[in-house]
Amino acid sequence: MATPDLVMYEEEYQQIKDTLQRLQVDSNSKIVFLVDKNGQQIAVHGDMRGVDATSLASLTAGNVAATDGLAKLIGEKEFSILFHEGERDNIHISLVAQRVILVVIFDDRSSLGLVRLRVKKASAELEKTFEVLLRKSEEERGSLSSRFDSPFAEITDEDIDSLFSE
Repeated sequence: MATPDLVMYEEEYQQIKDTLQRLQVDSNSKIVFLVDKNGQQIAVHGDMRGVDATSLASLTAGNVAATDGLAKLIGEKEFSILFHEGERDNIHISLVAQRVILVVIFDDRSSLGLVRLRVKKASAELEKTFEVLLRKSEEERGSLSSRFDSPFAEITDEDIDSLFSE
């Protein structure tokens, strides 16, 4: 099932940025960023100098999509957490609220255990924020659809039949 598009409101965007900032500090990580499943960057906190944010976001989304395919091949619903270990840096990737991807890049100044602990708390905060965003988006769509009536709403089947019978 496709997830509906969200409108980002200033208040919730600030909450997202605050959550990412706390996660970056509390987990002692280098970079924390949030992308949607299409690979669009939503927010970031940390030093992104020297990092191609667009590529990082799109490759992360591709990685999650590929891993979803692997999960399905072996009968799993999904793998909600991914971890990549490098010589200097590590990447922790997790799904939040089934709609966004939380990425934490960290080095040996932190540990996987600490990152996982802090990500769990941040994910819960982000999930609440996205629930509010979804509710606001649905309310906005509902109020817009009731404000604008289609000019074709008054056309009946008989009107259509008469157009083609002439």
